[in-house]
Amino acid sequence: MRLFSALLLFILPTLASAASQSEVDLALSRFQAVMQNPTQKAAASEAGAQRIAFCQHCHGKDGNSLRDYIPNIAEQNPVYLFTAFEKFGTGERSDFVMSKLAKELSLDDRINIAVYYSTQQVRTLGYQGADMAQVEVGKTVYQTTCYACHGNDAKGQDDRPRLAGQPAEYMRRTLQLFKDDDPSRAGSLMGPIAKTLSTEKIEAVAAYLQGLK
Repeated sequence: MRLFSALLLFILPTLASAASQSEVDLALSRFQAVMQNPTQKAAASEAGAQRIAFCQHCHGKDGNSLRDYIPNIAEQNPVYLFTAFEKFGTGERSDFVMSKLAKELSLDDRINIAVYYSTQQVRTLGYQGADMAQVEVGKTVYQTTCYACHGNDAKGQDDRPRLAGQPAEYMRRTLQLFKDDDPSRAGSLMGPIAKTLSTEKIEAVAAYLQGLK
């Protein structure tokens, strides 16, 4: 009996995790089908524009953040944007606001919002007033550490996010969370990478990415 109970304690979380992953995979398949159909994509974007009443308070109506510690999601890689939303719903990622919102919206809502924001145009701050010596250091850090996943232009690829044009404060905070193994970012491939970066390099790459178009 004790052995059976122990097995249940091991198996049930594994099954729950597998079920959650299966749900995410099915949702992603549906999302990709919409993205590949121009008519459905246009309809989804139009519907998404009607469902961002809550989102726009932080991310802006056009996906450009209203606060420097919140990411821009305009022009964000659509696959990344959608899968991130799903991870908040399953608990793989956690955030006080996003975790609740992801559970309250329907799958259609989540698809439509991701499509809508991915089709908006990001507004970058450029390098006006920036410490260009720091920016150059950040460029070197990016080109030696980040480009393989996020692309030479930092616009993301596959399920990797766009980093170009992100607020420096958001990037700095996020990289620090990865470096500190914060539970909200548990299991990310970014953890070991961020640990190789000093505070100075984190600040430099954040400055570089903020002005990148």
